[in-house]
Amino acid sequence: MTKIKSLLSFLLLAFAAFTFNACKEDDPTPDPVVSTTISNLAADPSTGFDPNTGAPIGTTGKFALFSFKTGAAVANTDSATNKWDLGFRGTTIIVNSPTSGPGTSVVQIVSGIFDELNDGPTDGYKSDDKNATVKYAIPTGSGNGWYTATGGAPGTPTIIKPIAGKIIVVKTADNRYAKMEILSYYKDAPSSPTGNEPARYYSFRYVYQPNDTKSFK
Repeated sequence: MTKIKSLLSFLLLAFAAFTFNACKEDDPTPDPVVSTTISNLAADPSTGFDPNTGAPIGTTGKFALFSFKTGAAVANTDSATNKWDLGFRGTTIIVNSPTSGPGTSVVQIVSGIFDELNDGPTDGYKSDDKNATVKYAIPTGSGNGWYTATGGAPGTPTIIKPIAGKIIVVKTADNRYAKMEILSYYKDAPSSPTGNEPARYYSFRYVYQPNDTKSFK
């Protein structure tokens, strides 16, 4: 009888251990939320300006591609893949969606305080559509999207400034969420840009949720 009881106890312990391990496998520890700042992402910077028109010269016309999943720039040779989420060129930001790329990323601009946006919106996202009146999900032009442009009169540089309280929320191709706030358009992020600094260098902070949830916590 003692041997039978010992055997039963052993079997019960083995079953409990198996059940515990199975539950652990079914409920893995979620990956940590990523919160970081990117500095000086070169968005096709110019080598100079036309003295007659003020237009930038020496640009390539290519977008600087960025992935929230990897937290890094993506080679332009991968532009025809879903490895990137957003592309930056001058003040234009494209989304890796049907008319700007092969991906299914979508985006929207939310007004509010960056640190207080705790969850990505359920709906309201858009993709780029070059056949629409507004071609980009993140609109271009002063006051239309993420920035204002002032100055630009003959002999006066144009100054690009991010609009306070504009949060770009991205739903990536793999159904993950990120929120982003652009901090500066100029190299090394001067606090009071004059427009004479090297431009087309983005600094932005973002939070990326790598798990299957819209929460940014």
